[in-house]
Amino acid sequence: MADFKDHFSAVADGYRRFGPGYPRPLFGYLAEAVPRRLLAVDCGTGNGQAARALAPYFGLVCAADASADQLARAAWHPRVLYRRARAEALPVADASADLVTVGQAVHWFDTGRFFSEVRRVLRREGLIAVWSYGAVRVSAGVDAILDRLYLEILGDYWPPERRLVDAGLAWLALPFNEIRAPVFQMTECWTRDQFVGYLRTWSAVARFREDTGDDPVEDFERELAGVWPDSGDRRAVHWPFSLRLGLRAGRWGRVGDAAASDPAGLN
Repeated sequence: MADFKDHFSAVADGYRRFGPGYPRPLFGYLAEAVPRRLLAVDCGTGNGQAARALAPYFGLVCAADASADQLARAAWHPRVLYRRARAEALPVADASADLVTVGQAVHWFDTGRFFSEVRRVLRREGLIAVWSYGAVRVSAGVDAILDRLYLEILGDYWPPERRLVDAGLAWLALPFNEIRAPVFQMTECWTRDQFVGYLRTWSAVARFREDTGDDPVEDFERELAGVWPDSGDRRAVHWPFSLRLGLRAGRWGRVGDAAASDPAGLN
């Protein structure tokens, strides 16, 4: 995978510890939105957070990621099969997936090739769900300091692909029959130390450290103490959550057809 831009290996352990959780109701909704639940495919799975959340609803979840370091930190689940693979070349048989998901990752993909691959693996009337979350919000005082870190100090260190996330996936061309997505809230209740730990998972922070040898979060942490003085005080932390949904047109095959007899067809 020589052309894979790995922004995550340097922060994989931190993301496993401090990464925010996706809205729990999202996964039940996605399961209810598909007529059958034999196979889900989670692309850019990272440490498998979304894949494990889908697992109670599906016979099998194929969780694919190009980063070996991320997969090495993924927790085992009996219904999740982890595979090192690009989203543009999924190890899944044609017309075998009931659901394809992408959480906080589509901006890294070659979307033309990826959506062609999704059309290949989705069953008729299968669903693709793409979601992302934007800049974190806490309170007016915290946000003012955070914006200086995000925009001024780290601005040049964010990869250009990040702009799609900041735009809430607004200009993502989804070449499927798009359906209106419900609104989900993404919230955590964190201490100050947890919040700072999360900031250190940002890819821009890792790139800043590599370039300058300095930790940009240290100065922020000192300023943060002025508006969040008790490090053990828990506060509500919010992210704007964006969800796009698309259906592959057509009718479903019968449960006993060839694809259903070997639902995954995993390589």
